[in-house]
Amino acid sequence: MEESTSGPCPRCGAVASGNFCSSCGAGLGHRTCTHCQAGVSAEARFCHRCGKAVTSNAGSPAPASDRKAWTVAGIACVLLVGAIAYQVSDAAPAPAAPDMANAGAAGGPQATGGASAGPAPDISAMTPRQRFDRLFNRIMQAAERRDSAEVSRFTPMALGAYDQLESRDADARYHAAVLHMQVRNFDEARALADTILRESPRHLFGYVVRGEVAELQGADQLLAQARRDFLAQYPSQMATKRVEYLDHQPVLEEFKTAAEGATR
Repeated sequence: MEESTSGPCPRCGAVASGNFCSSCGAGLGHRTCTHCQAGVSAEARFCHRCGKAVTSNAGSPAPASDRKAWTVAGIACVLLVGAIAYQVSDAAPAPAAPDMANAGAAGGPQATGGASAGPAPDISAMTPRQRFDRLFNRIMQAAERRDSAEVSRFTPMALGAYDQLESRDADARYHAAVLHMQVRNFDEARALADTILRESPRHLFGYVVRGEVAELQGADQLLAQARRDFLAQYPSQMATKRVEYLDHQPVLEEFKTAAEGATR
C-alpha cells in the first residue's frame, strides 16, 4: 500500500501530489510490500526484507525504462566478464618445448596439417646418430614449409644431439653445417666446411658449404672460388661413389648447375 503525499517528485523534481507523479509516473510517499507488509520507500524496486519486487497499488511492475536500464547493465557485466576471461586465456604461456627425451614426438603429424599416423617414436630409445638424423630431417621439412618457428625451436636440440656423437663423418658435419646456416651461424658452418676438407681433402661437401655460406653473406669472391674448386673436383669425387654423395645427389647437382651457369 502507498500513502499519498504532496511536494516535489523525488525522481524528476516536478511538483506533484497524490500517489504518483503526473510528470514521470514515479510513486510518491512510502509504500508497503505486498508480500511481507514491510514499509518501503517510494523509489524502492525491491523489498529490503524479503527481496520481492515492489509493485504499485495497481500491481504494475517498475517502469519499462527502469527494467531496460537493469537489462543493459546485466549485459554489460556479462560482456566484461567474457573479455576478462579471453584476456586471461590469451595470456596463458605457450606449451614448453619438449626436451631431448622425446623431441621427435613434439607437435606430431597434426602439427603440419597431415593426418595422424600413430604416436611418434620416443627418440630417447635411439642411438645418438639416429636421434641427430631424425631431428635434422624434421628441421629440413619445417624449412621447406617456411616454418621458421619450428626451425628455431628444434635446431638447438639437433646440434645438441650432434655434440653427443662419438664419431662424426663428413655427412654428419655437413648436416650440422646446414643446421647452423638455417639459424645464420655462418662462422660455425664455415668452420665445419674447413674440418670436412681437412679430414677428407677435396670432399665436395666442403665446397658446397663454403659456397652456400658465401652466397648467404653476399661474399661474391668466396662464392666464385668455392664453385671453381667444386667443379675441379666433381668428376674424380663422384667416381668414388661415396654413399653420402648418392644420398645428397640433388644438392650436388643443384650446386653444380649453379656453378656451371656462373662460369659461363
